[in-house]
Amino acid sequence: MLKILGIIIIIILFIAVIIIFALMINHNNQLKKEAKEYLPPGNIIEVNYKKLHLYTEGEGDFTLVFMAGHGTSSPTLDFKPLWVRMVDAYRIAVIEKSGYGWSETSNSPRDIDTMLEETRKMLKLSGEKGPYVLFPHSMSGLEAIYWVQKYPDEVKAIIGLDPCTPETIDLLPEPQKIQLNFMYFISRIGLSRFMPESQVSENLPLMKSDELSEEDKNQYLSVFYKSTFTKDMLREVNYLKDNAKTVAENEVPINIPMYFFISEDQEATAMGWKEALSDYLSNIIIGKHMQLSTGHYVHYDKSNIIAEEAKAFLKSIK
Repeated sequence: MLKILGIIIIIILFIAVIIIFALMINHNNQLKKEAKEYLPPGNIIEVNYKKLHLYTEGEGDFTLVFMAGHGTSSPTLDFKPLWVRMVDAYRIAVIEKSGYGWSETSNSPRDIDTMLEETRKMLKLSGEKGPYVLFPHSMSGLEAIYWVQKYPDEVKAIIGLDPCTPETIDLLPEPQKIQLNFMYFISRIGLSRFMPESQVSENLPLMKSDELSEEDKNQYLSVFYKSTFTKDMLREVNYLKDNAKTVAENEVPINIPMYFFISEDQEATAMGWKEALSDYLSNIIIGKHMQLSTGHYVHYDKSNIIAEEAKAFLKSIK
């Protein structure tokens, strides 16, 4: 019986390996096909020997720099509902860090100094000039604050989209590394391509949005298959506590105007979220916040409100 059981286990494992191998071949072939069909809409810039994608459009007194939260597959399209409402009055620049969107993955550290310098170098090499208005979402809030702490002359203001501050990191649920590594494996073999339509809509709510065209949605899906749970994203989680500590060790940049848009729903998973963000703003000379009845991706459903408020805020500080 033990011999038979051992043979059965070997056969099952062999079949599983064959299936995984077939999935990977199919996935890689699809990625090559999609790379030719959906070319990067912005500029590819070489930074530290890797090719990074920066999307820019429009003209204006300020350049608005959109900085994606952790795990955002396609920052350029993810922010589109918001930047499309701002591009008539400002120049916009959407950062895609290594492992995000159309940017290459890398083995570089994900400490906050490395990420910030890569962001600044992308903008400099592409000819963009400050001072910038930073639009960080979620974890990029740490990078935006650190940017102001190190280079205050380069930043005009921060418009936070449910942004993280050092104090909020301890409020977030601890990411499970086993789960993250499992999701990395699933995405690398291309199993995510077989998600039912209902699950795609649940994981990618923008696929149901009227803000994106059909072409945008096809692009969004192809980039999702390419840049979901990349190694860079996994390493960012490992650096998160240290990055928050680095920002906390510096002084609060009280002279830089800040306006935070805070999600009501985030309070359910991170109790004390609103209080932590509003407390941080209480130290800022020109600090303002608005709570929105929506999820953590506030720029999805409330892009019209955020755009109007941000424009008025920027006019008031001009």
